[in-house]
Amino acid sequence: MTSLLSRAETLIVRSLLALVRSLPPATASNLGGGLARLIGPLLPVSKIADHNLQLALPEYGPSARKQIVRECWDNLGRTVAEFPHIGQLQQDTLSGPGWSVEGAEHLETARLSGRPIIFFSGHIGNWELMPPVVARYGMPFASFYRAASNPGVDGLIHSLRQDAMGQTVPMFPKGARGARSALKYLAGGGHLGVLGDQKMNDGIEARLFGRPAMTASAAAVFALRHDALVVTGHVRRDGPARLVLVVDAPFLPEKTGNRTADTQALTQIFNDRLESWIRAIPGSWLWLHRRWDKSLYRDMTTKR
Repeated sequence: MTSLLSRAETLIVRSLLALVRSLPPATASNLGGGLARLIGPLLPVSKIADHNLQLALPEYGPSARKQIVRECWDNLGRTVAEFPHIGQLQQDTLSGPGWSVEGAEHLETARLSGRPIIFFSGHIGNWELMPPVVARYGMPFASFYRAASNPGVDGLIHSLRQDAMGQTVPMFPKGARGARSALKYLAGGGHLGVLGDQKMNDGIEARLFGRPAMTASAAAVFALRHDALVVTGHVRRDGPARLVLVVDAPFLPEKTGNRTADTQALTQIFNDRLESWIRAIPGSWLWLHRRWDKSLYRDMTTKR
């Protein structure tokens, strides 16, 4: 029965992806955003988003938070619907769907460095854009992933990502085994991408929006261990399927000889950059998960 349900779920997802792919990119984006904007705010998880906003951005009142939650869902729906189109979007279009890069010179600097590179970002805008765009600049990177519970659906997601990249790159499962494989990959001169904005209970404590937040330290640990160049960046949405990868200047992590302190300092830099991106456009971030200590979500109430 479980196998039958799994196959049925895979068939449904495959059919939906085919439907979305058959639509023009802007139409797919508008459809995904509209549906998510309509349904998402009604789901219980939206209470978590509202509570997160109260914790992180207390200066926003109830109506402003409600609007940000709607924008969060809109962005998520658009990101999902744009996913099958990412690989076919054109660069530097004058209007309509397409992608461009702000800070392309930083990608060129990173490429010419000859070093292993850590690309760091978060679930902001359409985060699926960064891997294929960076690959087009000659630096395809491996990444970590959390496998979907349905192997068939997981395979579809893998296939879409590889098609968008235009080549095959490793994807490492989250956990100790994946970390070992990623370290080996970096040691061989490969590049690694990390989305580091979600809670990691076995990570280290860093500040995010002024609050302690358990944060994955893998990006900092890997960069320090392999003298990797660090490139941070995020995706800004300028319209339906119209996306901009904003790239910051690359830097080498500071090494003082105290590995623990250096890891802490670099992890905090990552969180500070995430916070600055989110503050600029709050509705572009995925506010739907419990990012801070679980005690802050006990008896969660939302003031309206």
